[in-house]
Amino acid sequence: MALITIIWIPIGFLLACIRLAACTLLPIPIVYYVIWALGVQIYIKGTPPAPTKKSPSQTGVLFISSHRTLLDGVTISVALGRPIPAVTYSLSRFSEIISPIKTIRLTRDRRTDADMIKKLLKHGDLIMCPEGTTCREPFLLRFSSMFAELTNELVPVAMLTKTSMFYGTTARGWKGMDPFFFLMNPSPTYEVTFLNKLPYELTCASGKSSHDVANNIQQMIASSLSYQCTNFTRKDKYNILVGNDGTVDIKKPRASNGC
Repeated sequence: MALITIIWIPIGFLLACIRLAACTLLPIPIVYYVIWALGVQIYIKGTPPAPTKKSPSQTGVLFISSHRTLLDGVTISVALGRPIPAVTYSLSRFSEIISPIKTIRLTRDRRTDADMIKKLLKHGDLIMCPEGTTCREPFLLRFSSMFAELTNELVPVAMLTKTSMFYGTTARGWKGMDPFFFLMNPSPTYEVTFLNKLPYELTCASGKSSHDVANNIQQMIASSLSYQCTNFTRKDKYNILVGNDGTVDIKKPRASNGC
């Protein structure tokens, strides 16, 4: 198996580049059919909601997704047949450049991020992964409750990935390579399950707390995937795997001495 993997790496990397180019350069409505021809399987379950009509009184739909790889937002857009912007907590500049959908970087400041998401929802639908980081194990990290306070138009999306050779996530390496590793698999698979839109009586508008709403959606997605809910956060994940909180300290440049 090790020998087969080593032999496959150059072939797989070339194939990943072709697959990624197809996702980036082709219109989203036809990407689904092209990447199927290239060996990437996307199975769509459930009934995706129709595009939201713009009106002053109605905001866009916020798709709440479990987070398996950096391609979650792209895959949801492909499944819907239209590009949907995605908010991200941490994404490399390279990934932002090659992304076929618009990505909006969050600041991790609750008030600033909430105002930004509200403005984006006024212009249409949006994708968000409230776990804050990818998770390859069969459980869900704790969902941030911020999204529940911003809109009542919530659609849970359960994401499931299947690979045979390379994981599409990393804790130590360069995150910009994650999409390449996922697409380097001979036949990577994504299952996208659109769950029913959250009913009014389960939203904050009916008096539910944001934590109750977030926990309820986490349980709905976990039940759909037969996964386990946890209270682990992004920091807990990185502390367990690599012994830090997952942040990178950017050192300030030294003062010039005039030389």
